[in-house]
Amino acid sequence: MPAAMAGAVDLSSLKNKAQNSAPQSAQQPAADGAAQGSQGSAAAVVDVTESTFQSEVIDRSMQVPVVVDLWADWCGPCKQLSPVLEKLAAEGGGSWVLAKVDVDANPRIAQLFQVQSIPMVIAIAGGQPVEAFQGAQPEPQLRQWINALLDGLRDRLPGIAAAEQNAAGPAAEEEQDDPRFTAAEEALEAGDFTAAEQAYQRILAEEPDNEQAKAALSQVRFTARAEQADPAAIERADGAPDDVDAQLAAAEAELAQLKVEDAFARLVATVKRTSGDERNRVREHLIGMFDLFPEGDARVVKARGNLASALF
Repeated sequence: MPAAMAGAVDLSSLKNKAQNSAPQSAQQPAADGAAQGSQGSAAAVVDVTESTFQSEVIDRSMQVPVVVDLWADWCGPCKQLSPVLEKLAAEGGGSWVLAKVDVDANPRIAQLFQVQSIPMVIAIAGGQPVEAFQGAQPEPQLRQWINALLDGLRDRLPGIAAAEQNAAGPAAEEEQDDPRFTAAEEALEAGDFTAAEQAYQRILAEEPDNEQAKAALSQVRFTARAEQADPAAIERADGAPDDVDAQLAAAEAELAQLKVEDAFARLVATVKRTSGDERNRVREHLIGMFDLFPEGDARVVKARGNLASALF
């Protein structure tokens, strides 16, 4: 995950405002950090607007890193990424803050960060961007990114160590260890997507409404398919429109590149050109893709309608 935005966005005027408006808090960093850590997981995730950006992002980044999640309601990958970030922020116990920004409702923030596609995630520390990435990422990679971020900033931001020390009590220990999720996460970290999927399915068999397990299962399925995709398949399929296998492989590659609508449109067009067993195979593959996204995703709803028109 490259620091694509680090240094590309100038927040210096906001940083100066934060430093000048709160000189006393800078003189007592440990106390402030402890107070923030004591607020628990509820304070670790905040919804940010244009009017609260200064206080919730810039000011707080003087003590702990603030990870800005730029999202929109229509964005399927955002709905996969955000729950995982929220989970990790809650586990962090205040050592970092997740600031969620709806780009549709807050266009000036999107403009400030030069947003061209979402999800985009930008880490702010000391009032300036330090790391960034775009697109949905699997939980192990996100966890590694957060840990590296904290390790690199622990000496610069006093609130990190204070929050970590405050969170290291018995209550935090009780919260984090659900052996069912631990088994699934260990399998995912080992690259065993099948075992991870089975573990999350077992959780959902016991708790059908477990949103954390639902989000994790979608993430596992998406990551497993993305890793198997061949980017060169798109060019091959464009030159062989009647090759069903080529079209299926190209749709997987487009999905891995988050070109979701392109993948759906390709398979709907393939359904129109085929019949019998081949048409059914393409239809089932497309429906399997739909299952990777949250219920009600606008792109899935549109593609389902297009598929129905193609079939009937």
